[in-house]
Amino acid sequence: MNRRLFIQRSLILTGALTLKFRNTFGFGKSAAITGKVTAAGKPLANVLVSDGFNIVPTKADGTYQLATDAKAEFVFISIPSGYEFPHEHYIARHYHRIADGGSMDFTLVPLKKNDSKHTFIVWADPQVKNKKDVAQMMAQSVPDTRKTVESLSGELVHGIGVGDLVWDNHELFADYNKAIGQIGVPFFQGLGNHDMDYRLGGDETSDQTFKKMYGPTYYSFNRGRAHYVMLDDVRYLGTEREYDGYITEQQLNWLAKDLKYVKKDDLLIICLHIPVYNQVKNNQELYKLLRPFKNVHIMSGHTHYNANNIDGNIYEHNHGTVCGAWWTGPVCEDGTPRGYAVYNVEGNDMKWYYKAMDTDKSNQLSLYIDEQKKLTANVYNWDPQWKIEYYIDGQYKGVLKNQQGLDPAATKLYQGDMLPAGRHFPEPRQTDHLFVMQLGNDAKKVKVVATDRFGNKYEREMEA
Repeated sequence: MNRRLFIQRSLILTGALTLKFRNTFGFGKSAAITGKVTAAGKPLANVLVSDGFNIVPTKADGTYQLATDAKAEFVFISIPSGYEFPHEHYIARHYHRIADGGSMDFTLVPLKKNDSKHTFIVWADPQVKNKKDVAQMMAQSVPDTRKTVESLSGELVHGIGVGDLVWDNHELFADYNKAIGQIGVPFFQGLGNHDMDYRLGGDETSDQTFKKMYGPTYYSFNRGRAHYVMLDDVRYLGTEREYDGYITEQQLNWLAKDLKYVKKDDLLIICLHIPVYNQVKNNQELYKLLRPFKNVHIMSGHTHYNANNIDGNIYEHNHGTVCGAWWTGPVCEDGTPRGYAVYNVEGNDMKWYYKAMDTDKSNQLSLYIDEQKKLTANVYNWDPQWKIEYYIDGQYKGVLKNQQGLDPAATKLYQGDMLPAGRHFPEPRQTDHLFVMQLGNDAKKVKVVATDRFGNKYEREMEA
């Protein structure tokens, strides 16, 4: 049987979700959907149920009635805190497809521990195009991420893929799913520009394959005091591979309704593909909805470099990629190693670090010294609250300031029409997380100490 058709038809869920359907109406028609949300045989009140247009909370007896929009394709719940994430082989399944039936019930499983403390991992742009890329992902990315998960033994952990799960080759969604299954924690998926169907019309039809595999392209869920939202900010413009960064009015209207149920001092985490701060055309409309909240973090990918942008109460993490520079070398275009981010949540507070592949978490910077004795330190996940200090021959010399520039390793690997081998388009990218110092001719050894915003110190030392 065709893999996509199998996924579409399968109703066997290994997570915490039970489906009950009655075929009482046809897809594409407005209808009132009824259902019930329960856990451990008891009804759950105030669970949010949505069709992507309207949102209703369940009643005291766990029931809901939702007037669905004619364009709605799914009914999904905003998984409440205190319950397991429904999944199928660790791919999140928190929805029903409207075309499959009528009355839709959700059955959740209570967690066995308090979820106010938990961890999540962000994978940006695995972007596999062929089986060779898949082999690298399975050999490096999966074991490394699984090792990180295993190091968090006993903690609640989930993952978020912020798009470009594959690279136009949708047959490889099955390989991505296999990778997630081997990591072994529930993963929520977001739509990237390379996950879209380029020959099926306009923006409203460009995500058909993605939806068959992963359900709605925008939704929310909760864990502890953190409210997570996945958005689709890739707008297909109807010409093959032509798109821009834009959040539709439909999504913004839905988000405004969703956020009415979120406390202003809770941790709000917005996940999407294209970075909002510099590439989403209507970013101010999104920011307007987010300003009332005290602690907002946006998780994005797309760029194949690592950057942090802080705008008032909104901190955007634009992640270095799982594939680095499209599987051509060990670093992204800014010199950040292939990798992913790890976020530790406790209450409404969050701490984080970037995890480079095949090294431990102490790998937060690289050092280079060229023939002219110019020192360059690349601090991958730097933001203005980091402090970068340096020592020469054991003597403290002061604080280094960040500056724009090209990472030496990325320049060596990717600069030029014939580099890198196989895929020539990656080029070294200007980044602001470089720290440069001209050393004297008598300098013999240099040490750089990077202290992050949480007080963690990371050191690198090398011969001058």
